[in-house]
Amino acid sequence: MAEHRFSEVGERPGPAAQAVPAASIVVFRHGQAEGAPELLMLERGSAMRFAAGAAVFPGGRIDPADRELAARLDPAAPDPDDAVARIAAVRETLEEAGLAVAVNRAVTHDEAAAARALLLEQGTLAAVLETHGWTLDLAALVPFARWCPHFAGAFDTRFYLADLGTGAVDLAVDATENARLFWTTAADALAMARRGDIGIVFPTERNLERLAQFPDFAAARAEAEATPQQTITPYRELRDGAVHLAIPEGLGYPVTSQLFDTVRRT
Repeated sequence: MAEHRFSEVGERPGPAAQAVPAASIVVFRHGQAEGAPELLMLERGSAMRFAAGAAVFPGGRIDPADRELAARLDPAAPDPDDAVARIAAVRETLEEAGLAVAVNRAVTHDEAAAARALLLEQGTLAAVLETHGWTLDLAALVPFARWCPHFAGAFDTRFYLADLGTGAVDLAVDATENARLFWTTAADALAMARRGDIGIVFPTERNLERLAQFPDFAAARAEAEATPQQTITPYRELRDGAVHLAIPEGLGYPVTSQLFDTVRRT
């Protein structure tokens, strides 16, 4: 994203008025030899409009079909937008990674592959649920954060946590949008970014720093449930004579600013 899209130094704007609703899932699995949990990340294709070539968590924009499914499953949901975002996050994770999360039973690799093929053909999660006899367990997704920059066309992204448990899964990348999938600890992903092995955008880097604090999914869930949530809109401010891109304190993030000139903007 171009520099002029950010607010002026010293201003603290709210979320973009014309933001695109989106959702993402941070999928946990048990780490190696009782080590830190591993997270599923994907590297976006070089031709993508946003964060081309960057490593991100599975997710994407909310579709009209997600809203239709949410209204059908729970027309009296206390927070309809949250329910829609959870459905979109499940759909995008299946579409991008071939991984079924937040469904009512364990799913085999062959079932997941067939479900993904059907999703790509039909374009709706509703068709997948009906064909495979699945029901959604949206309560299995834990709200973690919500980010929305201040410029037209920005993604208003709700992040959720999900626990896969075992690491015995096979994944296949969606080569139309993403170049590869990989499992990594949050700390290792940050180290890869510092070495230049992967690129990460500002929200992903801040989320990885926060996730690196947790020894397991249970700790991440407890912190997420205990931390106040608000939509995070990064802003520019002057610190020690240099412009930083910053976020508010008190939202669970151990690092709340970065030198603006070092922030990846696209």
